[in-house]
Amino acid sequence: VQLQASGGGLVQAGGSLRLSCAASGRTFRRYDMGWFRQAPGKEREFVAVISWSGGTTYYGDSVKGRFTISRDNAKNAVSMQMNSLKPEDTAVYYCAATFTSGSYSVDQYDYWGQGTLVTVSS
Repeated sequence: VQLQASGGGLVQAGGSLRLSCAASGRTFRRYDMGWFRQAPGKEREFVAVISWSGGTTYYGDSVKGRFTISRDNAKNAVSMQMNSLKPEDTAVYYCAATFTSGSYSVDQYDYWGQGTLVTVSS
């Protein structure tokens, strides 16, 4: 599976962005899909994951209630709507694919996109 993330940009605090991740490969629908982020000088952090069917989602505590992950298996795509953005959400956001159900761990993801930068100004 090859992944291509897009949709990052500069937004003011309180604003919204929608990230997208396009996947290639016929096996996309077999994978749980996650979003992670990495701020300068920090470790990569779990943000959200959605099950292969789209029926189950989990979120990191810092984004619960503000971010929503979704997927469209017919289009080989996963998205994440980010609302009420805060300066601390500033990071490079990565989409990733895993066979491990509901995984929060970077080490359990098999494929990674190249990342898209989100900058939230105060």
